[in-house]
Amino acid sequence: MNKADLVKAIAAKTNLTKTKSKKVLEIVLSTTKEALTKDERVAIVGFGSFSTSHRKARVGRNPKTGQTVQIPEKTVVKFKQSEDLLK
Repeated sequence: MNKADLVKAIAAKTNLTKTKSKKVLEIVLSTTKEALTKDERVAIVGFGSFSTSHRKARVGRNPKTGQTVQIPEKTVVKFKQSEDLLK
């Protein structure tokens, strides 16, 4: 399912237009992104929670050439599903 499919599903289940449904989805996604950018946790009861994790810089290896490469530090998004998600 992609973004357009989500918009169609939201429109069908809420009787909103596709334009309004798209706007709602974009607001939810941008608000989630803003919270994660501030290192805040986003929890949706019955679905799961999003959080950020910091990975330190490290030395890795290119599997094709065997050459060592420096992997820079970065922040990644983690998702932990709710126990009720697939029930």
